[in-house]
Amino acid sequence: MALKATIFKAELQIADMDRGYYGSYALTLARHPSETDERLLIRVLAFCLHAHEDLGFTRGLSTDDEPDLWQRDLTGRIEVWIDIGQPDEKRIRKACARAAQVCIYCHSGHGAELWWQKIRDRLERFDNLTVINIDAAASQSLARLVQRSMQLQCTIQDGQIWLGDADTSVQADLTAWKQPG
Repeated sequence: MALKATIFKAELQIADMDRGYYGSYALTLARHPSETDERLLIRVLAFCLHAHEDLGFTRGLSTDDEPDLWQRDLTGRIEVWIDIGQPDEKRIRKACARAAQVCIYCHSGHGAELWWQKIRDRLERFDNLTVINIDAAASQSLARLVQRSMQLQCTIQDGQIWLGDADTSVQADLTAWKQPG
């Protein structure tokens, strides 16, 4: 028998002073049986960084032709494609052809660095691709915020990002490995 996804609920408050964006969201997150708490919260962090009324979670790990999050316009065209982890080159090429903007959020320390060293030269030609590495200590700390029902706040100011609940706040240190143009 196949394992079912675990459902998490999150009340999320976003204050992105850098973009002048403020919003409240009631999120329902399905965690695939193979997904870690760390990856689940990185999806939430990516949502915070790209927050928009049209941004949404997809079926994620259970579907090969969809990203973890995407923003689509009214015609169905993909404006933003967001993947978490270390996708293969073929998937990245496909995403860059289908979406106006592609963002990849890597985590897992040395493993992410090895992946990037191996693949970066072949990705230089994609002007719509952003690759961001999340500090390993920060991504592991994010996992400690996971509960079945969460009250989270995200603050973004002057390039600094904090995600937390009533008891804990995690500063997410991000390094841009590749930016558009």
